[in-house]
Amino acid sequence: MIIRNHEKLLVQGITGKQGSFWTDRMQAYGTQVVGGVNPKKAGTECCGVPVFASAQDAASKGCEFDVSVLFIPPLGAKAAASDAIAAGCKKVVCLTEHIPVRDVMYMMAEARDNDARIVGPNTAGLVTPGECFVGFMPAFESSIFQPGNIGIISRSGSLGTLMCLNTVQAGFGQSAFVGIGGDPIIGTTTLDALTALDNDSKTEGVVIVGEIGGSMEEAAAEYAATMKKPVIAAFIAGGSSPPGKKMGHAGAIVMGNRGTYQSKQKALEKAGVEVLKTPSDIGAALKASGLSGL
Repeated sequence: MIIRNHEKLLVQGITGKQGSFWTDRMQAYGTQVVGGVNPKKAGTECCGVPVFASAQDAASKGCEFDVSVLFIPPLGAKAAASDAIAAGCKKVVCLTEHIPVRDVMYMMAEARDNDARIVGPNTAGLVTPGECFVGFMPAFESSIFQPGNIGIISRSGSLGTLMCLNTVQAGFGQSAFVGIGGDPIIGTTTLDALTALDNDSKTEGVVIVGEIGGSMEEAAAEYAATMKKPVIAAFIAGGSSPPGKKMGHAGAIVMGNRGTYQSKQKALEKAGVEVLKTPSDIGAALKASGLSGL
């Protein structure tokens, strides 16, 4: 799920306000956008690339792509993901939130059966600083993203952006940013992203941005204890939330003792990962790690 600049991108929903705006930004940064999808505008161009009736239509007409990104409304996301997977796409970045749970389960099953991966739903996207990005993270802001050696995993786009900002302010850059998404059912977990970064030659250390709800951080902590590279620190949002309080992410659901701040903190600290009180504490943790900065 680490995006590279040799990978070709299809933008589903390219002609919409957000789709066209972020396509321009992705292209300017170096992302290879090769086409877009809107069945009502097939045969036209948008952002300098051809628009097709579907992902399968694009593939049948010789538009080869490795990655698809969905700027698609919730009720259309299942059909768009299925279309991309049927076209042979192995990496689908689903930015959409509020997708019906049954639709998400169908998407995940279809991806599994076709050896494809979904990043999201409700992800802010993927960034490889200095190369390319997919989604709506501000990769082009040099105060937030700089090429470096720190891999950052985040369930939250806004907190992920803040962590990247604090990383650069501390004098470090990022090898990759992986936004996994904040929904209860997602195609790429913290453990999946941690495994990818552990095997990435440009990554020398990892930072996790998690939140209460689910057990992804606990599962990732078990792997963190065995990694070749250090998980330098983690920040878990929601530590001061009152019991029973509805949180912003659908994935921030605590069931009994599972998914609590305390259970995540305990698991991560047992694995040797420093749990930060605030994202601004990452600077001191990075400097203490001994890794080289910018």
